[in-house]
Amino acid sequence: MFCVCVDPLQGDFPETIEEFLQHGNMKCIAFNRRGTLLAAGCANGSCVIWDFETRGLAREFRDKDCTAPITSVSWSKYGHRLLASATDKSLTLWNVVTGEKIARITLQQTPLHARLHPGSSIPSVCLACPLSSAPILVDLNTGSTIVLPVSASDSGNVPLPNSRKFSDGSPPFTPTAATFDKNGELIYVGNSKGEILIVDSKGIQVLGLIPIPGGTVVKDIVFSRDGQYLLTNSNDRVIRVYENILPINGSGKEIEKIITSNNNDYESKYEKLKANGARCLVLSCEVSDAIAKVQWKAPCFSGDAEWIVGASASKGEHRLHIWDRAGRLIKILEGPKEALIDLAWHPFDPTIASVSVAGLTYIWAKEHVENWSAFAPDFIELEENEEYVEREDEFDINAYAERVEELMIDQDAEIDVETCEKNSSFSDFEDSADEIIYLPAIPSPDAPDEQPDKCLVSSSKLEDSNHSGSPPSSMDAVQNGLAIPPASSPLEVD
Repeated sequence: MFCVCVDPLQGDFPETIEEFLQHGNMKCIAFNRRGTLLAAGCANGSCVIWDFETRGLAREFRDKDCTAPITSVSWSKYGHRLLASATDKSLTLWNVVTGEKIARITLQQTPLHARLHPGSSIPSVCLACPLSSAPILVDLNTGSTIVLPVSASDSGNVPLPNSRKFSDGSPPFTPTAATFDKNGELIYVGNSKGEILIVDSKGIQVLGLIPIPGGTVVKDIVFSRDGQYLLTNSNDRVIRVYENILPINGSGKEIEKIITSNNNDYESKYEKLKANGARCLVLSCEVSDAIAKVQWKAPCFSGDAEWIVGASASKGEHRLHIWDRAGRLIKILEGPKEALIDLAWHPFDPTIASVSVAGLTYIWAKEHVENWSAFAPDFIELEENEEYVEREDEFDINAYAERVEELMIDQDAEIDVETCEKNSSFSDFEDSADEIIYLPAIPSPDAPDEQPDKCLVSSSKLEDSNHSGSPPSSMDAVQNGLAIPPASSPLEVD
């Protein structure tokens, strides 16, 4: 099997590094749902928010109780809150507008990932995936936790709410991936047996099961922005894309109908869960590097779910592979010789932000070619200079045409400057008047010059010496307009 690159002119996707963002040592990133703000977690425990339009720093959150590296950042639905998980086993919830710390919870295990509930505008519940235990639902107000089932046999003995007991599992315990669906009604859990469990987020019961071909550990589970597709990243070095058959709104009620109507006799409960799962997700395609057989890191969809991106997990490589949704390899992007640790695709633009092990965030964008003919329909681009011969009436003034144009303008018409036309790119979003789209940037003062201008210093000293009548000292000596330092200076004079 060979990977064939398709013509890259058929779609909108990044092609080159446009610039990079630098502030401390960044470890993880996440866009808000509009793509106007980019949040990043740093190695010193702080979180920063970039205005992605101006590339300016808009916010910085610091908690004196947390100095450990941040492992993940997550936005609330309308951008009012930001959740950060850290290696000191903490979850910190921030108010984006005021910069105040709302809550801080310490878990029993280090959370590798944490996601706020997507169905609430001001969520207080999050989904955390600890390093060495099952995924948990955390109430950030009370600190209570609920352990999620990680296998079909766990569905009958789910811990009660407010229980802080963790599933010990049989060592060694492999970290388990989990994610909410678009509205938070269901939770999709990938386990070490190569299965996707569909769990009710309220009743915490396994409603369906999808076995993954190969049966290897599931490392990542990611939904597309519109909730129509789901991808998994497994230890067998294959990224699998599934189509979500359930409706986006009311998925929980729909799967309950499926369970109720599925009264056929099955050999076991496991077979019944598999039948339920087959009516929820359908395997669409599989992508991999058939030649190098590399492991993938931080795979995700593009904003419109037309493209899939996966980063090479090899050390010293900053390489991105882009496939279309049919599984065909479209582009391979080569970055600097720095390992990649996280990436995020912009919700609407063909732009990717990737974080390197050096703590820099690189911005990948489409390479635009200047098209001057776009300014006017009759504008013509010339390969070389040509002599232009004007028409006889080209610059004549036509008073009648100008008078007709003036009459077509209604001077008394009322202009509406408040109503905004709905953007088709946001058609799957619920409008909110108080959604945070932009934040005022923090102005950074210009750094003072490290050394004053030598010419100015020398000329001022010469003037002082001339007024005093005394000859200039060794520090005041000037040669060709530059100050000559004394012999004891580390600079040598020829």
